[in-house]
Amino acid sequence: MHIKKEKLAFYAMFFFTSCFRFFPIKLIHLLGKSLGFFLYFILKNFRKRTLSNLALAKGLSLSNKQIKKIALKSFQNLAINCLEYSKFYFLKDFNKLVSCENPDTAEKLYQKGQGIIFFCAHQSNWEVLFLDGNIRMKGIAIGKPFKNKSLYKWILSIREKTGGKIVEPKDAIKVGLKSLRKGLFFGILCDQGMPESNYVYPFLGRNAKSSTAPALLAYKTNCPIIVATTKRKAGKYLIHYSDPIWPNLSNPIDKDIKRMMDKSLYLIEESIKKTPSEWLWQHNRWKTQSPKNIYRKFRHDSICIIIDKTFNEDTYPLSVFREIYADDHLHLISPKDYPIKCANIFNEIINYKKKEELFRYDYRFKIIYNFTKIKSLKRHYLKLSSFEVLSINDIYKYAMLHSFSGKNLSFPDILKRAVCRPNTLW
Repeated sequence: MHIKKEKLAFYAMFFFTSCFRFFPIKLIHLLGKSLGFFLYFILKNFRKRTLSNLALAKGLSLSNKQIKKIALKSFQNLAINCLEYSKFYFLKDFNKLVSCENPDTAEKLYQKGQGIIFFCAHQSNWEVLFLDGNIRMKGIAIGKPFKNKSLYKWILSIREKTGGKIVEPKDAIKVGLKSLRKGLFFGILCDQGMPESNYVYPFLGRNAKSSTAPALLAYKTNCPIIVATTKRKAGKYLIHYSDPIWPNLSNPIDKDIKRMMDKSLYLIEESIKKTPSEWLWQHNRWKTQSPKNIYRKFRHDSICIIIDKTFNEDTYPLSVFREIYADDHLHLISPKDYPIKCANIFNEIINYKKKEELFRYDYRFKIIYNFTKIKSLKRHYLKLSSFEVLSINDIYKYAMLHSFSGKNLSFPDILKRAVCRPNTLW
């Protein structure tokens, strides 16, 4: 029954969008902007994540007005991409739509039989990078399968239309090594969060965990990394290749992997700064928590704790939040001159004098723990970008739901039972 529903959903989508093949690309982009405008207001959770991510990207230094403007344009960019799939499915000549500003950078290496690792990001329509690359060269790229198999099969046919081959993440290293040694190129989208990774880079001003697969492959095969970026201009796509980033085999592998990753991510970062609205802000790039450790409701990367003068840190030790959210951004909103025993655990402490100052127009906070009795804070922050605003009573309630034994436990133990999965911190 589930498979039938997937197929019906796919056929409905295909039927609805197939007419787009007759539309000029500029009309599709206009329709995409209109669709993206409505999706921005309809898809509440994606909107919140987008606004929060933009606010937390310190490298952009955006005002609230700029944050909302870029967030809306980001939704429009994503909607354009979705509508373009039908156009790409029927399109025979991509040369009229996509052009590379400096193809010789990679082609000269490829013609010598040199394998190349293309380091890419989710910019404008990222699908054009692989489609265009395979017109002049041949290679493979990583693609994660969708739950809807019919839809994924259709998307796969588009991605492989110009002769490339898509492999699943589980086969990436094995197939990548083999392909690079044959002189093919290997494309990897490397701007996604990787909570399990030990490599951290301050991406757009925030520490982000990333896969080191591109640099590892480069070092193992002595192949260069080329950062490929793309932007949309006048209804068309322009691709730019960086200079090759070669491995230095005389360096220890760990040191050289970090060097290559740092340089590659810096180039991606600089490209995003030029056209931030064309990047995929809906993705949680800075996630640090694994689903195995924390329940989804509480798994966010920017946490704010609000306290008042009645707060007792002996009863509610704040240090437990850093124990749970080890690598996440912790913000504390505290009364001015209130003594905090563990102030060093917070990325930021915001002081206030008046109650009205608690109602900040701050898009950074994805989850708020409210230790005050001001219930209206919940409504205020849920209207911005917070997914959850939790009181002490809420924490106890979730602890009960998650197999709380009912014993006389301390607050840290109760919080861990509310937020963390069993056999992690409790």
